[in-house]
Amino acid sequence: MSRATLEKDPSQVAAMFDEVADAYDLTNDVLTGGIDRLWRRATVAAIGAKAGDIVLDIAAGTGTSSEPLAAAGVHVIPADFSLGMLRVGVRRRPELAFTAADATRLPFADGSFDAVTMSFGLRNVVDVTTALAEFARVTKPGGRLVICEFSAPTNGPFRRVYTEYLMRALPAVAKRVSSSPDSYVYLAESIRAWPAQRELASMVAQAGWSAVQWRNLSGGIVALHRAVKA
Repeated sequence: MSRATLEKDPSQVAAMFDEVADAYDLTNDVLTGGIDRLWRRATVAAIGAKAGDIVLDIAAGTGTSSEPLAAAGVHVIPADFSLGMLRVGVRRRPELAFTAADATRLPFADGSFDAVTMSFGLRNVVDVTTALAEFARVTKPGGRLVICEFSAPTNGPFRRVYTEYLMRALPAVAKRVSSSPDSYVYLAESIRAWPAQRELASMVAQAGWSAVQWRNLSGGIVALHRAVKA
């Protein structure tokens, strides 16, 4: 079974997601108790895309995050570097324009998109700073960035309980519903090691984005970071 490490070697991470692709959406629903659907709806609202806008959904996986954008008349490009995820996405949602893409080397021209969004994928990128700069490169002036990612719960006691769940319960539950439970050990570790809200906001700003702000969801389990390309 594939299991990436926190060094985030791209080939290891891609192979891991290839292996879990078939059951990935179901596993997420089970592990979050369905709350991930609320997070995705909040992300769509934060993007604020209107019919006719062109949006890059990077790390789109099987297209779960892209589907509601397409339903609203947005021209969305679901992109991912896991070919296994893309194959599942094409099978389930053939109407979407799935594209193979590495977040650190996007195959798109400068200023191609009205918005770029990434849900639960940035912490798996080998070079976050380069990826954020790439997102800025392919976004039109005045365009938007929306990052939905696991973060740090704001309540101290709850944060300790949450961390305990991540490291103990999450891999145990994954054994019942995932084809590669070892992969969820890495995912739990990557969440625990990920920077908190303010630190990520600083990274976004340093990559050239302006008006950076964030909104906590579910007490800070997840944070929505938003920014604008000047």
